Amino acid sequence: MEFFKTKNEDIDAVFDVYNAATSYQKTVNNKSWRGFERALIEKEIAENRHFIIKEGNEIACTFVITFNDLIIWKKASLDPAIYLHRIATNPKFRGQSYVKKIVEWAKTYAKENNKSYIRLDTHSGNERINKYYMSCGFDYKGISTIEWTNELPEHYKEGSFSLFEIKL
Repeated sequence: MEFFKTKNEDIDAVFDVYNAATSYQKTVNNKSWRGFERALIEKEIAENRHFIIKEGNEIACTFVITFNDLIIWKKASLDPAIYLHRIATNPKFRGQSYVKKIVEWAKTYAKENNKSYIRLDTHSGNERINKYYMSCGFDYKGISTIEWTNELPEHYKEGSFSLFEIKL
């Protein structure tokens, strides 16, 4: 298992993982991702914020980081934090605890970048994923209700999101 910054030539494979993750979300929850614009992924790659985890030559998981999440975390976004987004696992590798592996990677990355928190959000109302994130070391911090803006992907139109945080 190795972590890499995503490259433009990885985009099609990343979209395959996103599409599989979206299909899976629809089987376990009534809320799911609604697709992503290629330009968004290209921008994240150019900003060195999009990552993949490879097992051999295959993408096993993908995720994005940011250092600010004002719309979702509101005032708390002023804290020095790293935010994890769009964690998606290739179905061939599901069940291998990639979120826990990302958390370990993020702890090192956050410390190297003088951040005190690792945070993420997910659609509210999914107890299964909430429990999983807590088993990965996150503390549940409540629900954030937002007003969607075009700065956010379409799935954020659903308005309320469970917040999770690890204090370093």
